Amino acid sequence: MSILILTACIAFLILQIAWFKINPFIAFIITALLAGLFLGLPINTLSQTVQKGLGEMLGSITLIIVFGTCIGKLTVSSGAANVIAKTVMGWTGKKYVRLGLMITGFIVGIPLFYSVGFVLLVPLIFSVAHQFKLSKVYLGIPMLASLSVAHGFLPPHPSPMALSSILNADIGLVLVYGIIIAIPTIFIAGLLFSNLLKNIKTESNHEILNVEEIANPGTLPSFSISLFSALFPVFGLTLTSLLPLISTNETLLKLCKTVGEPSMIMLISLLICTYTLGIRMNRSLTSVMDDYAIAIKDVALIVLIVGGAGSLKEVMIVSGVNETIVATLTQTNIHPYLLAWIMAAIIRVCVGSATAAGLMTASVLLPLLQTNGLDPNLLVLAVGAGSLMCSHVNDPSFWMFKEYFNISLKDTFKSWTVMESLVSVLGIIFVFILNSIIH
Repeated sequence: MSILILTACIAFLILQIAWFKINPFIAFIITALLAGLFLGLPINTLSQTVQKGLGEMLGSITLIIVFGTCIGKLTVSSGAANVIAKTVMGWTGKKYVRLGLMITGFIVGIPLFYSVGFVLLVPLIFSVAHQFKLSKVYLGIPMLASLSVAHGFLPPHPSPMALSSILNADIGLVLVYGIIIAIPTIFIAGLLFSNLLKNIKTESNHEILNVEEIANPGTLPSFSISLFSALFPVFGLTLTSLLPLISTNETLLKLCKTVGEPSMIMLISLLICTYTLGIRMNRSLTSVMDDYAIAIKDVALIVLIVGGAGSLKEVMIVSGVNETIVATLTQTNIHPYLLAWIMAAIIRVCVGSATAAGLMTASVLLPLLQTNGLDPNLLVLAVGAGSLMCSHVNDPSFWMFKEYFNISLKDTFKSWTVMESLVSVLGIIFVFILNSIIH
């Protein structure tokens, strides 16, 4: 009975977001309260349970998401993202131009939110398409596949960060595994798949301009400084995750454990970027802080949505429904990674939001962690892959792609929707491959 109640609550959550257009944060809180009520939690403790879940979730990921957003904002406003893009494109030239765009999308996509990276890089795609007389969709898909994979698989993006927190995964290992899976995924879903899209014609009825203004256009950071600053969180998390696996030095292990905390890595990265991309580029500290204020405002709603998912998770734990789910799931013949992927994919198709789909799925699948031999890091990636499945008309990114590239609905489905679905399917395939290798 408890599973039926939970299923009904999840369906109601999807209905609120997809049909009634209720704000996802409010929808999560309403659903958490209703789930607690129907699952038999005492009315006098229901509010405290929801607040506890909200607080614990926000306490674990808020600093990471906010610091990451600030780094991304400064990477754009300082011109570092443009420097990275132009340098990589200069290396690859016309012959390997799509490879250059794909690499650029992956590098820039790690510190930037998808929508920011999209708006930043689309003008580059159009410029290259005009210069080499090539199809914009043919050139754009490899880069946008990279952005999408980074958004769904890699910390410090909100969904992978929240999933790692809910499922008790190691963020450093999620990042390492995510990069391993991401590389072949974007190569196939981006570079190879785009070969089928050469004949999709686009006619821009307006010029797409870079809406992100560079603070000091005359003073741009070097490529090495830009790359180091933008990717320092990746370097830091990877290094502090791998060193304990190859060293037994107690001092080093303690240092890695302290400095390797994701919030500490992100704070150190933020301080480094503040100097290398801000003060060192002759920007005032006030100007840099203004950028950070804008970035924090932009991410506030996403943080609250993640907190709402934490409330639903806490209700499940306190009500004991998670134990019932364990007993039920252990009787099924579906592999936990595949089950996670299927659930995330179904919710994604219904809701349209990759972040919301991942959070809903993780909240339900938390009991899977009690299954022997299950790697929570790969479970995060399985959910992340499912959450990217079949982007269509209820996904804002679908319409961004259609309108910016000015193509028909049919061609948008043929290019964007198929690419996102390929990313999702390839993601779960490579999760299983990686699982067989490391376990």
